[in-house]
Amino acid sequence: MKKWLVRIGIALVVLVIAAVLGVRFFLDSAIKKGVETVGPMVTKVTVKLDSVSVSILSGSGSMRGLVVGNPEGFKTPAAISVGSASLSLVPASVLNDKVVIKSINIKAPEITFESGLRNNNLSAIMANIDSFTGPSSESGSQRKLQVDEVLVSDGKIHVSITTLAGRSLTVPLPTIHLTNLGQGPEGITAADLTRKILGEIEKNTVQAAAGSVADLGKETVGMVKDAGKAAVGNAEKTVKGLGGLFKK
Repeated sequence: MKKWLVRIGIALVVLVIAAVLGVRFFLDSAIKKGVETVGPMVTKVTVKLDSVSVSILSGSGSMRGLVVGNPEGFKTPAAISVGSASLSLVPASVLNDKVVIKSINIKAPEITFESGLRNNNLSAIMANIDSFTGPSSESGSQRKLQVDEVLVSDGKIHVSITTLAGRSLTVPLPTIHLTNLGQGPEGITAADLTRKILGEIEKNTVQAAAGSVADLGKETVGMVKDAGKAAVGNAEKTVKGLGGLFKK
């Protein structure tokens, strides 16, 4: 009898371990597939994710190699690249209507800000997201989230100005700290959360890049002086046009 009880106990332990591993595998693959499927629908650009890992027991998760592409017409290969990010959630909430995420920590993202006189890549992506989350979208059917804190730190901005002789520069991205998203019973959808985070990234990127681009424009005007008055005039018009773009 004892032997049978021991065997049954061992069998139950094995089943529990298998179930936990199975759930984890399902979640990891489902999240990765969801990001790479829903992401392009929301942003209308390519979205790739190398790996994701979520532990149901601890409520912790991480992802690596997130790359958000650029809209058609822009030359740089990607708009946003994130080497790693982590999150902490309330494990029991994954079974509820609203998933409670305690924190999202995005570490050292690299933002490419590509701009001409009329538009920039981040604004184009934001316009795509706005069109997805507008009145015509079925946002009520999406899974609700509550996110207590979002931290984006140690980021870099690669500024590429197509109208300034292809010149570029790199400036630091200011730390972004968002709190209390989706606290009410209605929560926040994944699309709205994406819009909120990318909106803050765009705003901080434009503010950080504006002064540096002005300096870059002055340098470019100086570089083309030897090419004649017409070239200098065109460069000065470009700088003024970019100044107006940053104020929008």
